Amino acid sequence: MNQFHQQISLRIVVMAALFSALILECHSCVTASRPSPQPIQQTAIDSNDRFLDGTPDFLRLDSPADQETFRRWFVLIAEFQALRPTLELPSEINDCAALLRYSYRNALRDHDAAWTREARFAPHSALPSLEKYHYPFTPLGASLFRTRPGHFLAEDRKNGTFAEFADAKTLKDFNTYFFSRDIRAARPGDILFYRQLEQNSPFHSMIFVGHSPWANPGDPSANEDVVVYHTGPIGKASGEMRRLRLADLMQHPSPRWRPVAGNSNFLGVYRWNILRGGN
Repeated sequence: MNQFHQQISLRIVVMAALFSALILECHSCVTASRPSPQPIQQTAIDSNDRFLDGTPDFLRLDSPADQETFRRWFVLIAEFQALRPTLELPSEINDCAALLRYSYRNALRDHDAAWTREARFAPHSALPSLEKYHYPFTPLGASLFRTRPGHFLAEDRKNGTFAEFADAKTLKDFNTYFFSRDIRAARPGDILFYRQLEQNSPFHSMIFVGHSPWANPGDPSANEDVVVYHTGPIGKASGEMRRLRLADLMQHPSPRWRPVAGNSNFLGVYRWNILRGGN
């Protein structure tokens, strides 16, 4: 474990202990002053899909504030999975797509005391939750991921088009859109997709974090872009979370993993459909 991971791990342990104590002390006042989110009334929802990408406009994050909030929570949650002790990694995160689904859902949550206890961490600076909706009380309930081609139709809300599970290819094809093959265009929360035909599961993803939200401001590493991903099963092993500096990924020993335009295995930088239309 390098010095950065040692420092971060110690900070996580200390923060978790302090925050747990704080939650126990103030949980009753928080829950008393904050009404529980209510399911969105489906009868008031239209079926517009202005980009014809299969994602309904009612799911898109329209305001710049919500878009930025989603990005910040998404990378914060994703990178934390690579920094936390391996035995504490949520069991559902067993490949790269599972990391995307977990981080996506939790970025849309109401980050109250109950969520903090469940996630077992709290950010070191205050972050708001989304304004538009909170998972699982979204316009589509818990079934956030589109699984079929086509633009959005009203009947898609109830015919199984949206599900709680989606593999890497499905996330790429129906839930994100191609943005660029230039890694310099990536923003925090964007996805790097690869297609490696020699693997059993050819589609693979990495999350572009950008500058680590977990790094100390005075640490030289705070100005370095990083990516995180789960390897998926490796042989008979279950695989692991990994965190790499982008500079190291650009010089990966195996050229097929380098996110450069000349690498045909690199499909490009993709962006979540719910952010489409934003900056």
